[in-house]
Amino acid sequence: MAFRDDSEWLTLGQAARFLGVAQSTIRKWSDAGRVPAFYTPGGHRRYRRSDLETFLDRSGPRGKPKAGPLVLLVDDDEKLRKLVRVNLEFEGYRVREAGSAEEGLSAIEEAKPDLVLLDVMMPQTDGWEMLRKIQDQYGAGAIPVVMFSGKVDDRALQQASTGGAKAFVGKPFDMQQLIDQTKQIAPV
Repeated sequence: MAFRDDSEWLTLGQAARFLGVAQSTIRKWSDAGRVPAFYTPGGHRRYRRSDLETFLDRSGPRGKPKAGPLVLLVDDDEKLRKLVRVNLEFEGYRVREAGSAEEGLSAIEEAKPDLVLLDVMMPQTDGWEMLRKIQDQYGAGAIPVVMFSGKVDDRALQQASTGGAKAFVGKPFDMQQLIDQTKQIAPV
């Protein structure tokens, strides 16, 4: 009988803490084959510490690719930001979140993103004003912006186009549609 070092194996919760992500994220990664997992007879997942270390070496902190495009996600809805972030990180993007236009503009000053995903309806400064400030400060089209809103009409589509946005996606949006738009503008 071969000796098995149990300290080498981590539970789902331990592996998630080791990588610094939610359990749902590591489940998704193991289902997709990005992180190797062993399934016990009871259906529980176990992760080898060395496999997780290899994953980090290949991917960087939080499982994000080291060289993936940086997406700035600006929305006042924290749950929506988390959902979009997890899905974009899974696709290979680095994602930075901002809960307001002011936070978003500060984030751009710190690190220029490859793409901004910007909600229209936010308190204080709305997405239209943030889009205008981005265009004024960095130049028209210098930072691609995808706008999204629950209010989609011809006026909003026209305003996004004339304001310099690359695309406009209605909310609630199909996550795959948002990912596809992101990939078209900032390929991984």
